[in-house]
Amino acid sequence: MTTADPEPSQPVESGLFKSSMVTGSMTLISRITGLVRDVVIGQVFGASPAADAFFVAFKIPNLFRRLFAEGAFAQSFVPVFGEYRETRSEAELHDLARHVVGTLGGVLLVVTTLGVAGAPWLIVVFAPGFLDDPYRLTLAGDMLRITFPYLLLISLVACAGGIFNTYRLFALPAFTPVLLNVCLIGAALFLAPLFEEPVVALAWGVLIAGIAQLLFQFPLLARLGLLSTPRWNWRHPGVTTIRTNMLPILLGSSVAQVNILFDMVIASFLVAGSVSWLYFADRMMEFPLGVFGIALTTVILPHLSSHFAKASSDSFDATLDWALRLTVLIGVPAGLGLLVLAFPILASIFQYGRFTVNDTYMAGLALMAYATGLPAFIASKVLAAAFFARQDTRTPVRCAIIALVANACMNVIFVYTLLEFDNEAPHAGLALASSLAAWLHSALLYRRLRAADIYRPRRGWLRSSLRITVACITMLVAVWLLTPALHNWSLWHFWQRAGVLAGLIATAVAVYFASLWIMRTPWSEYRDPAR
Repeated sequence: MTTADPEPSQPVESGLFKSSMVTGSMTLISRITGLVRDVVIGQVFGASPAADAFFVAFKIPNLFRRLFAEGAFAQSFVPVFGEYRETRSEAELHDLARHVVGTLGGVLLVVTTLGVAGAPWLIVVFAPGFLDDPYRLTLAGDMLRITFPYLLLISLVACAGGIFNTYRLFALPAFTPVLLNVCLIGAALFLAPLFEEPVVALAWGVLIAGIAQLLFQFPLLARLGLLSTPRWNWRHPGVTTIRTNMLPILLGSSVAQVNILFDMVIASFLVAGSVSWLYFADRMMEFPLGVFGIALTTVILPHLSSHFAKASSDSFDATLDWALRLTVLIGVPAGLGLLVLAFPILASIFQYGRFTVNDTYMAGLALMAYATGLPAFIASKVLAAAFFARQDTRTPVRCAIIALVANACMNVIFVYTLLEFDNEAPHAGLALASSLAAWLHSALLYRRLRAADIYRPRRGWLRSSLRITVACITMLVAVWLLTPALHNWSLWHFWQRAGVLAGLIATAVAVYFASLWIMRTPWSEYRDPAR
């Protein structure tokens, strides 16, 4: 951080728009380096059985990370830590941080030990289709023993990130994932040739990244006076509140992770490469979701928590309305853009080395399915944040469980139907089921917010929605007319593909916002409510 950062004793208040821009900018750097990482992995390993094994070994600790750290823990810790910061002394705040880190670390140390010891059995649970492929089964188990400790390391990183977000210091936690990307790029390019099984280098890259990411948090924690010896105290009042809130959030957060698990289980039974195709498609969908959606949610949660603690219902309502308007303004055209440009994007970014034309086609079908749900993925995070900020953890759980059941049913129906008709891409049914479940989840959350009179949409929604619809249709027509035939992308070299793709994206953005400008969109509707 720079010397301009505030001292620990000074409250840090920044506008929502400014905070979102900072977080989004750092996240953009992370996503760009992540994109480079995936390009390198795609070129070096392709959508091969070895790559399938690594993605499973990498996804398992990531699943638990999202479940414990970025899911249940973050959403219960930030409101409680924010309340302590608003209403308690500095000493009580630091005491809470010390005991939270000690208790979280102790629990995760046990979980990590069990995970390393039971790695082969975890692979059987998460990818039972590998039982018919001893090579992938053994390789995935060996790599999981190396990657699983990442759960402990990255969970502590997430704890530090929650502290920083409460202090309105969003840049460092948003930048931290860059270290993972750099480590994996280095492992693929420089460590892989040193291993008998080159893909194992990626597993070591994950572990090294976890250590680097944790150490990266220490200087700022020290500046805030929060770098002290962790202490175990299961019954500390703040820890008790957090773990009490965590249980229902854990159930809610587990819904998304169970969906991922179910997708992985089914994909492991499909043709080799299915796990990788879904991974690369998901990474492309995660790019706008991370740069905009997750950044937006990260910023509004502490603000919503603060407004709720101060009983400022009008500010709470204004912040949530602002976030939802931005979700529609950005999320809808971004999802449509991914839908119509799925194949050109994947061909331009990944189709080199061992990543074939068939891989582009298969991953493209999955990306199109994921893209239909992008606005809903963003909206569900924003809407859930409104409940978590109020420390209402039960309502989102009920909605999430309904979405989980629906997703599981659609997974089976779609894949079975596609297989029955000899469809060549049943894995795309998994992506489509996830998108439809996200829309259902968002609708349920919105309905509960309105029924409880927590959120009241402000004036102008109908007019702004109509303008955005017209602008999106205009954008789609322009892109469809200008996009070259699919076979051309395979014939071009990298710079030609990249140039044409960049031109198409720039044209889409220009046409979209020009259409909104022509329709005299009142940009005051998207004004930062914190200003």
